[in-house]
Amino acid sequence: MIKRVGTLVKHRQPEILRARGDVLQMDDVDRRIIALLSAEARASYAEIGAAVKLSAPAVKRRVDRLRASGVIRGFTAVLDPAAIGWTTEAFVELFCTGKTTPAQIRAATKRHPEVVGAYTVSGEADALVHLRAADMVHLEQALERLRAESFVTSTRSMIVLSRLVDDIGTLGTRVPPAASNGT
Repeated sequence: MIKRVGTLVKHRQPEILRARGDVLQMDDVDRRIIALLSAEARASYAEIGAAVKLSAPAVKRRVDRLRASGVIRGFTAVLDPAAIGWTTEAFVELFCTGKTTPAQIRAATKRHPEVVGAYTVSGEADALVHLRAADMVHLEQALERLRAESFVTSTRSMIVLSRLVDDIGTLGTRVPPAASNGT
């Protein structure tokens, strides 16, 4: 004889965590999980759970939901460009011929290994390209190759002197420092 000790109740997800349309609604716990994973993608579910006061299985369910909804697209190693010898970087405004499409710009910039980001922008330029290179000679060579693309009419470059904020991957999940109370 099997003794009945309780009923199995399906855990209901809080309303704020349900997907609405194409945008997943996240709560503070989701944002803290994302911030922890952004800081250390190799953290275990148990470590994250201890930090957010959830069990490891509860963290795994949340991470799985964030992955399934596309909030978390993957886990990757973050490289230090200086450690691999790419210490020079620049932002380059591209000015293009009138009929150049974003797809053409994307395809062209993907051919250049020095390009680490490319964006269509408002303003005078048609696109903004982020380049990294080993040194100024390498940067100049990369710029010349980029300028040789058939649709590029001119460029304007800005060399990065120093990085002030580098929060790749956090997307607003970084917790700002507490306000000082003047003491």
